[in-house]
Amino acid sequence: MQFKSPLTQIESFPLTTDPTSDEIEIDSEAVETSAKAQMGSINDSNCFGQRSNSLTQQKLEELHHTLLAHRHERQLVVLQDFPDPDALSSAWTYQLIAQQYDIKCDIIYAGALSHQENIALVKLTGLPAQRWTLQSLKGKDLSSYQGFVLVDNQGTTSGLVPILQQAAVPLLVVVDHHNLQGNIKSEFVDIRPSVRATATIFTQYLQAGLLTLDSSISQHVKCATALMHGLRSDTDRLMQAQEEDFMAAAYLSRFSDTQLLNAVLQATRSKRVMDVIERSLKNRIVQNNFSIAGVGYLRYDDRDAIPQAADFLVTEENVHTAVVYGIVHDEDEEFEVVIGSLRTSKLTLDPDEFIKEAFGQDSSGRFFGGGRLSAGGFEIPMGFLSGSNENSAYAKMKWDVFDSQIKQKLLRLVNPRDNPIQSE
Repeated sequence: MQFKSPLTQIESFPLTTDPTSDEIEIDSEAVETSAKAQMGSINDSNCFGQRSNSLTQQKLEELHHTLLAHRHERQLVVLQDFPDPDALSSAWTYQLIAQQYDIKCDIIYAGALSHQENIALVKLTGLPAQRWTLQSLKGKDLSSYQGFVLVDNQGTTSGLVPILQQAAVPLLVVVDHHNLQGNIKSEFVDIRPSVRATATIFTQYLQAGLLTLDSSISQHVKCATALMHGLRSDTDRLMQAQEEDFMAAAYLSRFSDTQLLNAVLQATRSKRVMDVIERSLKNRIVQNNFSIAGVGYLRYDDRDAIPQAADFLVTEENVHTAVVYGIVHDEDEEFEVVIGSLRTSKLTLDPDEFIKEAFGQDSSGRFFGGGRLSAGGFEIPMGFLSGSNENSAYAKMKWDVFDSQIKQKLLRLVNPRDNPIQSE
């Protein structure tokens, strides 16, 4: 079946939904000439409704030409170690768009899907994301990949990126809605902190014709449903959505499956998640409307219990900001990392600035965390102090040190006149 996207019609060969189709020679000069004509018609159209603007049109054209330049190639779409619905759905959309240019993509992440809704999203839609552990990636032959793509992140939250860089795999595309995390060197960059969700950006790509959704194609319906979930989750159920987010949601509603989305949203919390929420309630301290809770040690697979606990604590009366953190242990990789999540309802608090000021950056200039409107997170590697938790006394002492240090850094901003560590 031939795709109906006006952008794909510039190609002189038919593309099917089968990503394993053979490569076909094309006339590059004819393609570029036709591309300019097609892009002109697209830019003159009212694809984005009344929110059409020069930046979106510019990024659309840049991405189109970047994809043209890399047709017939193979790419890796790299997500943050613990991808959320926004990242998962956006990566899938990129994969489907790339197929229009005969680009084959593998969607990968290094961490885990532990949030019940993320697990349900992947299982119920068949979303093609794969876990590549750091150890397994080191043993893979990466020579078959001509580049990698970052979606809903800028490389600072993925342990896979340094390995890809060491293997000299070039960064080709970055699409994100978080604040700029550093100097990005990529062929194409579309970073829009003013947009509430990366899913909104990719929906605009769809609206513009990079891929024409067809409600008779099951894969398109499921991807549109995933995008709706990603947009909904990153805009707090659309309560923080802006006009372009609502317009994207309106477009997706024509293709998404409401029953499928309800099934994803109705996934229940596990007992272990409830235990972490209970721990956060027991351990929290509240100062100046900030609720701060350390939840101790967690299994790697339970990592997403931390943001869920933060979501719960921020609903308490007289609390506008909640921070929950714990030490996450990965037995497979034999390393530990401090992971934390921030949730806030205070409009004047910038999670990105708050986390960066609280925890700073490592020796290479990489920030330990960041955020977006109403939410943020941080990850602090424990390095030499990882492991050795068989000795319960040592494990408790290690937790007490990290717990005190994190509280001190947070309370320095929450209550700068107080000394958070009181001597006995």
